[in-house]
Amino acid sequence: MNILDLEFVKGFIKMCDDGFNQGWHERNGGNLTYRVKEEDLNDVRKLLNMTGEWFEIGTEVPSLANEHFLVTGSGKYFRNVVLDPESNIAIILIDETGTKYQIQWGLKDGGKPTSELPSHLMNHAVKKEVSGGKHRVIYHAHTTNTIALTFVLPLRDEVFTRELWEMATECPVVFPSGIGVVPWMVPGGKEIAVATSDLMKEYDVTIWAHHGMFCSGEDFDLTFGLMHTVEKAAEILVKVLSITPNKLQTIQANEFRQLAKDFNVELPEKFLYE
Repeated sequence: MNILDLEFVKGFIKMCDDGFNQGWHERNGGNLTYRVKEEDLNDVRKLLNMTGEWFEIGTEVPSLANEHFLVTGSGKYFRNVVLDPESNIAIILIDETGTKYQIQWGLKDGGKPTSELPSHLMNHAVKKEVSGGKHRVIYHAHTTNTIALTFVLPLRDEVFTRELWEMATECPVVFPSGIGVVPWMVPGGKEIAVATSDLMKEYDVTIWAHHGMFCSGEDFDLTFGLMHTVEKAAEILVKVLSITPNKLQTIQANEFRQLAKDFNVELPEKFLYE
């Protein structure tokens, strides 16, 4: 079997292409990582290079020791992943200390994993713990309307969550825990990784002000669908605000409570202010 024939690799490539086709990945923008199920590598271990150099991650993730990840490459374009996967993505292994990684497949023309690797791995560690191991995907994209809203809305979890919940009835069902907001920080560093991982203990979606969105999920479909839903709600809100700053009607707090009851989800009361 070829590595490109593995189902998780095909799903990863498709998600990269789907994101590009949404217009979320200009140039080399955005990144995607997947925590691999070890049994999925059983048929291709002989194809992995286990003798390569070890590189510093830039943070410590001991709970991810000895795990494999499929990642996009630094400086690589999402639009090229579907055309030449082996040049643009990689399978990496985290060492037994959780401080270094080794490229075992991919990036055949050279390069390193995404510059946001510290943020991704710190958030994988958090979501692995809080989800009982169910969450395996971390996705960052430059979602146009969400970014636009970070210039006009207060950068507060309560404001972004409530405003986006109101834009479509499905929103509180799709992201019932809400949305976290990180103020602008230099990307790629430990500071934004720590700030995001703190929020991801509570949320599955975090918005990076003036930069983009960061989502976590159990699989590719759920994670892409989550980001797609949030961005669709942001698009509706941008259109509403372009017409008038004052809504004539919207979904009310008690109506959200009824929705939560009927759809069997829990909505935090901090978002249900009058």
